[in-house]
Amino acid sequence: MVVVESAGITDVGQKRKINEDSLFLDDDLGLYIVADGMGGHKAGEVASSLVVETIREYMKRFDDESGDVEELEDSDETLSKSANRILSSIHLANQGVFRVSQSKEDYRGMGSTVSGIYFTDETFVVANVGDSPIFLVHNNNIELISVLHTVVAEQAQIDPEAANRLGREFRHMLTQGMGIKETVEPDSCEIQCARGDVLVISSDGLTDLVLPEEILNIVNKENPDKAVRSLVYLANERGGEDNITVIVIKIKKVYDNEGIMGRIYNAFGKIKLLFFN
Repeated sequence: MVVVESAGITDVGQKRKINEDSLFLDDDLGLYIVADGMGGHKAGEVASSLVVETIREYMKRFDDESGDVEELEDSDETLSKSANRILSSIHLANQGVFRVSQSKEDYRGMGSTVSGIYFTDETFVVANVGDSPIFLVHNNNIELISVLHTVVAEQAQIDPEAANRLGREFRHMLTQGMGIKETVEPDSCEIQCARGDVLVISSDGLTDLVLPEEILNIVNKENPDKAVRSLVYLANERGGEDNITVIVIKIKKVYDNEGIMGRIYNAFGKIKLLFFN
């Protein structure tokens, strides 16, 4: 069992008229989602809201005490049941956004990112599509644990020097997005919980203007409620070029696994075991 403290906030920023970001957080359900919509005529707002609503409603069914829930077929046999559930919810959300985008001319081409965290009794599952980052703060270090689906990020995996030569316009050019195609391939990992760790999910409206080291400093000094407000304030002080959304989750207690020293990262089709002092 994991006890967490969390807070989330979304803000339109200083330059946009509409907030196309959506978020959801529920400590009882152990589910946290940020979606950053895109598309004209308020279509981005529609897309991100639909993503969050679909994932929330699907995952809530497993919290039903009756336990009478039809499971979708596991999409990846190497992952846990919990990881497959969150991935299934993302696939359903993608299909929903795609169908709606085809139903009305104003919604053509709309889409969204999605980044989510889902807690089990001893672990948390991270899953994402797009470029809304998820950070893990552990032992005073901050690490990006989601996968950025952008032209620059994917080029950097192949040829870092070539990625550095790409223009600024490629930084947020997505290689995957929710609702853009009929199918999507989320990245995911499952990580052992550790007391005192902090997780941060945000839209790029925050991370374009606030460095990871600054995020680390704020979440280390402030509780989640104050931290999310400080982060949004800082991004707005620096121009607030985009909508700004952030969720901060602090792991307060972990029962039955306090002595565990390792964490399993299951990503990119391989498993890596990390040990901490």
